[in-house]
Amino acid sequence: MPRTRPTPRRLILASGIVPVLFVAVLTLLRPGALARLDDATYDAIVRMSGTRPPDPSIAIVDVDERSLEAVGQWPWRRDVVGQLITRLRDAGASAIAIDIVFAEPDRSVTGAGPEAESPDEMFARAMRGAPVVLGYGLHFDPRVSAKRPCGLHPAPLAVVQPPDAPAALPMFQASGAVCNLPVLSDAARRSGFLNAAPDRDGILRRVPLLAELDGRVYPSLALASVMATRPAAEMVLRVENVNASKLSIGDRSIPLDGRSNLLVGFRGKKRTFPYFSAADVLNGRIPADAVRGKIAFVGTTALGTREVVATPLDTQFVGVEVQATAADNLLQQDYVHRTAFGSSLDALAVLGIGLALAGLITWIGVTAGLAGAAVSVVGIWWGAAWLLTNDRVFVSPLFSTMAILACVAAMTLAKFTVERGRANTESRQKSAAQALMVQSLLSLTEVRDAETGRHSRRTQQYARLLAEPLAEHPDFRTYLTADRIDLLASLAPLHEIGKVGIPDRVLNKPGALTAEEQVEMRRHPELGRQVILKAEARVGVRDDVTLQLAKDIVYTHHERWDGTGYPQGLQSNEIPVAGRIMALVDVYDAVRARSLYKKCMSHEDAVALIVRGKGTHFDPAVVDAFLRVSESFEVVSSEALPDVLRA
Repeated sequence: MPRTRPTPRRLILASGIVPVLFVAVLTLLRPGALARLDDATYDAIVRMSGTRPPDPSIAIVDVDERSLEAVGQWPWRRDVVGQLITRLRDAGASAIAIDIVFAEPDRSVTGAGPEAESPDEMFARAMRGAPVVLGYGLHFDPRVSAKRPCGLHPAPLAVVQPPDAPAALPMFQASGAVCNLPVLSDAARRSGFLNAAPDRDGILRRVPLLAELDGRVYPSLALASVMATRPAAEMVLRVENVNASKLSIGDRSIPLDGRSNLLVGFRGKKRTFPYFSAADVLNGRIPADAVRGKIAFVGTTALGTREVVATPLDTQFVGVEVQATAADNLLQQDYVHRTAFGSSLDALAVLGIGLALAGLITWIGVTAGLAGAAVSVVGIWWGAAWLLTNDRVFVSPLFSTMAILACVAAMTLAKFTVERGRANTESRQKSAAQALMVQSLLSLTEVRDAETGRHSRRTQQYARLLAEPLAEHPDFRTYLTADRIDLLASLAPLHEIGKVGIPDRVLNKPGALTAEEQVEMRRHPELGRQVILKAEARVGVRDDVTLQLAKDIVYTHHERWDGTGYPQGLQSNEIPVAGRIMALVDVYDAVRARSLYKKCMSHEDAVALIVRGKGTHFDPAVVDAFLRVSESFEVVSSEALPDVLRA
């Protein structure tokens, strides 16, 4: 059986389905090359969705420029920091989370004699009487090891993993820690790591809540500070798949990614939380309820001491506020998160939207498809922002948008290609029909008069030769395009079609014509025009470029530049360009080969005759163009009329 060729509609539909399937595969694989684009999409949705107010039970105690002016340059003596802790304890802070690492001993002298208490011991004594959570740093370079043991506080965590899960815990594995002094670590009730690295594009979007060191799991400063304000509860980390896990603390369930990171729900730009200057705390100038019952995060923002990161909402977000924001998320339990099977859901959305759009474009059209694509893109982005605002779930619109754009682009290109192929086919068919029409009419003239038919065929070559150099003239450049020159050459043989209506006694008379016979012969332009007009009327064609050019050729090729021609007596630029070209072509071939004349002229005499007619019979610009190619005219005439020229 012969193979059935796919229909254009099927080809267009397939061109839309293929990119949709490709994007669906990308959605499942999540290649690293698209990671930054996915992150940028997340940032845009975060900005679209707005923010929520921070938890009122968090405050930040800031070692700012005013504090340095009041107390002295940083770092302060440890006994001064101890006084700050005591002030916060007395003010009723439920936990004091210190976003500062005290890795080196304080060598300041505070009293006389070897028995005097050191600043570090004074600081430790202040911490023993306060709910202090001390911060420290983890490092992940196996070449660096701690010089002394660290008094860290591990998290009592149980990890539940699927049977086929890898042995490694679903969190970052540290190789060491930047520790506080042992005397300080021992004095703190809890401790937590401060690490929160930005993504590859330099923007912080997530912070780790858990990390492993030497086979034990440790909490972040944010998690440790919240745990310090709550009764002891069982902690369980349940691994759902390679990309998602859940941390349960009592009746609380915290969604994390595959590395125990929390996707941070930022409450706004910097200084969203209430800030209190450390100098005011030391001097007792803060409101009585400023930190009562709150977690007080102690950090430094003074110039030269602060650490800043970029977030989706701000480019100058201080490190202490990162920990405060993570703690805020834990307290409010409104966690920004992706669903455990987010990639699969994204892939289903890609398939659903993409295939629906492909069907819409295939059966209704590109315009409807573009409208549907615009509505879909707006809808999925608005929907993503709505979900993040109301349910705190992030569903990326990136891949659905990619599928829509790829589908529309591919199908539009396919539609254009199909339509262009159809147009080319129709153009070829039209050209073939025109050629058939010309040949049919030309054959009709040859039946009536063989010499007229041969003359008409030769003018086809002459017309092209003359039109090409004339097209370089400024006055003709716009009109004589390559396509119009081709059409002019193909229609040139029709210029004598009207002679089919001339009686044989006149058309085939061997001698000179009488005045009455000349009047009869001069009717052939009008008769030829009537032939084309009747054909137009019967077919129902209007304003056809091809037929209009044919009428110009037929009706005006005997007009003269000085207005003495026929049938209308048109003058100069009133004569269509096609008529001006055919006037010269007709005369050249007539004097070179027509048996109507007693003797055929030589090429040189024919050129001289045409030059004498410049500005009277012929358009001067047409004559100038003829002179540029007159040698080519001679070659054509010599090849086409060897017997006539030898006679």
